[in-house]
Amino acid sequence: MTYLTQRATQRTADRAEEQRRAAVRAEERRAEQIRTVQEFIRCALEAEGVAHARPHEWAVGDDWYVTARPAMDGLRIAEKSIELLCAADLHSPTSTYARALNEAVWQERDGGSLAERLEPLKAEFLAAARRSLT
Repeated sequence: MTYLTQRATQRTADRAEEQRRAAVRAEERRAEQIRTVQEFIRCALEAEGVAHARPHEWAVGDDWYVTARPAMDGLRIAEKSIELLCAADLHSPTSTYARALNEAVWQERDGGSLAERLEPLKAEFLAAARRSLT
């Protein structure tokens, strides 16, 4: 009888430990996703600043380009990190927003307001990020 009691107690303890480990893994995963979303937001804001500072004429190697290139590389890396580490529902709004930022930085403006083009996409991304993290 003692053996059966010890075995049942050990199985209960093992299950409790596995549940605890699963909860820790889930919390670590959520924290990683939050950091990934935060990094994308940081890179997106940096890219937006670069887009606002874009001169009408620029050349590879000038001061603006030297700032823009790393900012856009960081945005691309952050976008791919979202795809790798976050929920699938977040992928499309992230890509759409990143693509719009890329166009705002590298392509000629058509005369419209940068904020008018980017704000709806930013809001859609932020709403999707909020849903994915709850």
